[in-house]
Amino acid sequence: MGFFSRLATFFHIKANAALDKAEDPGQVMDYSYSKQVEQLQQLRRSIADVVTNEKRLEMQQAQLIQKTNTLDQQAMQALQANREDLARMALQRKETLLVQINSYEQQLAQLKSQEEKLVSMERTVSARVEAFRTQKEMVKAQYNAAQAQVKINETITGISNEMSEMNLAM
Repeated sequence: MGFFSRLATFFHIKANAALDKAEDPGQVMDYSYSKQVEQLQQLRRSIADVVTNEKRLEMQQAQLIQKTNTLDQQAMQALQANREDLARMALQRKETLLVQINSYEQQLAQLKSQEEKLVSMERTVSARVEAFRTQKEMVKAQYNAAQAQVKINETITGISNEMSEMNLAM
Protein backbone atom coordinates (compact mmCIF):
# COMPACT_ATOMS: atom_id res chain seq x y z
CA MET A 1 0.00 0.00 0.00
CA GLY A 2 1.61 3.19 -1.20
CA PHE A 3 1.66 6.58 0.35
CA PHE A 4 -0.98 8.05 -1.96
CA SER A 5 -3.43 5.19 -1.47
CA ARG A 6 -3.03 5.51 2.30
CA LEU A 7 -3.55 9.25 1.98
CA ALA A 8 -6.66 8.71 -0.14
CA THR A 9 -8.01 6.21 2.41
CA PHE A 10 -7.33 8.69 5.19
CA PHE A 11 -9.29 11.42 3.36
CA HIS A 12 -12.17 9.03 2.67
CA ILE A 13 -12.35 8.12 6.35
CA LYS A 14 -12.29 11.77 7.42
CA ALA A 15 -14.89 12.74 4.78
CA ASN A 16 -17.21 9.92 5.88
CA ALA A 17 -16.83 10.93 9.51
CA ALA A 18 -17.62 14.57 8.66
CA LEU A 19 -20.67 13.54 6.62
CA ASP A 20 -21.86 11.24 9.41
CA LYS A 21 -21.73 14.15 11.84
CA ALA A 22 -23.52 16.49 9.43
CA GLU A 23 -26.17 13.99 8.38
CA ASP A 24 -29.35 14.22 10.42
CA PRO A 25 -31.46 11.03 10.22
CA GLY A 26 -34.56 13.14 10.78
CA GLN A 27 -33.87 15.17 7.65
CA VAL A 28 -33.19 12.04 5.62
CA MET A 29 -36.47 10.52 6.78
CA ASP A 30 -38.36 13.77 6.12
CA TYR A 31 -37.02 13.79 2.57
CA SER A 32 -37.96 10.15 2.06
CA TYR A 33 -41.44 10.83 3.44
CA SER A 34 -41.94 13.80 1.11
CA LYS A 35 -40.96 11.63 -1.88
CA GLN A 36 -43.48 8.98 -0.81
CA VAL A 37 -46.20 11.63 -0.49
CA GLU A 38 -45.36 12.90 -4.00
CA GLN A 39 -45.72 9.37 -5.37
CA LEU A 40 -49.04 8.99 -3.60
CA GLN A 41 -50.26 12.28 -5.10
CA GLN A 42 -49.16 11.11 -8.56
CA LEU A 43 -51.12 7.90 -8.05
CA ARG A 44 -54.20 9.90 -7.04
CA ARG A 45 -53.83 12.06 -10.17
CA SER A 46 -53.68 8.88 -12.25
CA ILE A 47 -56.91 7.69 -10.66
CA ALA A 48 -58.54 11.04 -11.43
CA ASP A 49 -57.39 10.78 -15.06
CA VAL A 50 -58.86 7.30 -15.40
CA VAL A 51 -62.17 8.45 -13.89
CA THR A 52 -62.24 11.45 -16.24
CA ASN A 53 -61.67 9.23 -19.26
CA GLU A 54 -64.33 6.86 -18.01
CA LYS A 55 -66.89 9.66 -17.71
CA ARG A 56 -65.95 10.97 -21.18
CA LEU A 57 -66.52 7.52 -22.70
CA GLU A 58 -69.82 7.18 -20.85
CA MET A 59 -70.98 10.49 -22.30
CA GLN A 60 -69.94 9.46 -25.82
CA GLN A 61 -71.69 6.13 -25.38
CA ALA A 62 -74.85 7.89 -24.19
CA GLN A 63 -74.78 10.11 -27.28
CA LEU A 64 -74.51 7.06 -29.52
CA ILE A 65 -77.40 5.39 -27.73
CA GLN A 66 -79.45 8.53 -28.25
CA LYS A 67 -78.54 8.46 -31.97
CA THR A 68 -79.61 4.80 -32.23
CA ASN A 69 -82.96 5.68 -30.67
CA THR A 70 -83.34 8.51 -33.18
CA LEU A 71 -82.49 6.15 -36.04
CA ASP A 72 -85.10 3.67 -34.74
CA GLN A 73 -87.69 6.43 -34.83
CA GLN A 74 -86.60 7.48 -38.33
CA ALA A 75 -86.87 3.88 -39.54
CA MET A 76 -90.39 3.62 -38.10
CA GLN A 77 -91.41 6.88 -39.75
CA ALA A 78 -89.93 5.74 -43.06
CA LEU A 79 -91.90 2.48 -42.89
CA GLN A 80 -95.09 4.39 -42.13
CA ALA A 81 -94.37 6.54 -45.19
CA ASN A 82 -93.75 3.36 -47.26
CA ARG A 83 -90.05 4.25 -47.74
CA GLU A 84 -88.31 0.97 -47.09
CA ASP A 85 -85.06 2.26 -48.60
CA LEU A 86 -84.85 5.03 -46.00
CA ALA A 87 -85.73 2.56 -43.25
CA ARG A 88 -82.92 0.21 -44.38
CA MET A 89 -80.42 3.08 -44.42
CA ALA A 90 -81.43 4.13 -40.91
CA LEU A 91 -81.13 0.55 -39.62
CA GLN A 92 -77.72 0.10 -41.31
CA ARG A 93 -76.42 3.26 -39.65
CA LYS A 94 -77.86 1.98 -36.38
CA GLU A 95 -75.88 -1.28 -36.78
CA THR A 96 -72.61 0.61 -37.21
CA LEU A 97 -73.44 2.65 -34.10
CA LEU A 98 -74.17 -0.53 -32.14
CA VAL A 99 -70.68 -1.82 -32.99
CA GLN A 100 -69.24 1.44 -31.63
CA ILE A 101 -71.40 1.18 -28.52
CA ASN A 102 -70.08 -2.34 -27.88
CA SER A 103 -66.53 -1.03 -28.33
CA TYR A 104 -67.22 1.69 -25.78
CA GLU A 105 -68.57 -0.91 -23.36
CA GLN A 106 -65.35 -2.92 -23.64
CA GLN A 107 -63.23 0.18 -23.14
CA LEU A 108 -65.33 1.18 -20.12
CA ALA A 109 -64.91 -2.28 -18.59
CA GLN A 110 -61.13 -2.00 -19.03
CA LEU A 111 -61.08 1.47 -17.49
CA LYS A 112 -63.19 0.34 -14.52
CA SER A 113 -60.84 -2.59 -13.95
CA GLN A 114 -57.85 -0.27 -14.14
CA GLU A 115 -59.55 2.18 -11.75
CA GLU A 116 -60.22 -0.59 -9.22
CA LYS A 117 -56.57 -1.69 -9.35
CA LEU A 118 -55.35 1.88 -8.91
CA VAL A 119 -57.72 2.53 -6.02
CA SER A 120 -56.57 -0.66 -4.32
CA MET A 121 -52.96 0.33 -4.88
CA GLU A 122 -53.68 3.84 -3.55
CA ARG A 123 -55.11 2.38 -0.33
CA THR A 124 -52.06 0.17 0.14
CA VAL A 125 -49.58 2.95 -0.59
CA SER A 126 -51.50 5.37 1.62
CA ALA A 127 -51.38 2.92 4.53
CA ARG A 128 -47.64 2.39 4.00
CA VAL A 129 -46.97 6.13 3.86
CA GLU A 130 -48.92 6.66 7.08
CA ALA A 131 -47.02 3.82 8.78
CA PHE A 132 -43.73 5.32 7.58
CA ARG A 133 -44.76 8.74 8.90
CA THR A 134 -45.45 7.26 12.33
CA GLN A 135 -42.14 5.39 12.31
CA LYS A 136 -40.30 8.51 11.12
CA GLU A 137 -41.66 10.59 13.99
CA MET A 138 -40.71 7.89 16.47
CA VAL A 139 -37.16 7.63 15.11
CA LYS A 140 -36.77 11.41 15.15
CA ALA A 141 -37.91 11.51 18.78
CA GLN A 142 -35.47 8.74 19.71
CA TYR A 143 -32.65 10.51 17.87
CA ASN A 144 -33.38 13.79 19.64
CA ALA A 145 -33.51 12.00 22.99
CA ALA A 146 -30.17 10.31 22.27
CA GLN A 147 -28.62 13.66 21.31
CA ALA A 148 -29.88 15.17 24.55
CA GLN A 149 -28.43 12.24 26.51
CA VAL A 150 -25.06 12.69 24.80
CA LYS A 151 -25.05 16.39 25.66
CA ILE A 152 -25.94 15.62 29.27
CA ASN A 153 -23.12 13.05 29.47
CA GLU A 154 -20.67 15.52 27.93
CA THR A 155 -21.72 18.18 30.43
CA ILE A 156 -21.38 15.79 33.37
CA THR A 157 -17.95 14.66 32.12
CA GLY A 158 -16.89 18.28 31.77
CA ILE A 159 -18.04 19.09 35.29
CA SER A 160 -16.24 15.99 36.65
CA ASN A 161 -13.01 17.00 34.93
CA GLU A 162 -13.27 20.53 36.32
CA MET A 163 -13.92 19.18 39.81
CA SER A 164 -10.88 16.89 39.53
CA GLU A 165 -8.72 19.81 38.44
CA MET A 166 -10.03 21.93 41.33
CA ASN A 167 -9.31 19.12 43.82
CA LEU A 168 -5.79 18.79 42.47
CA ALA A 169 -5.30 22.54 42.64
CA MET A 170 -6.46 22.63 46.25
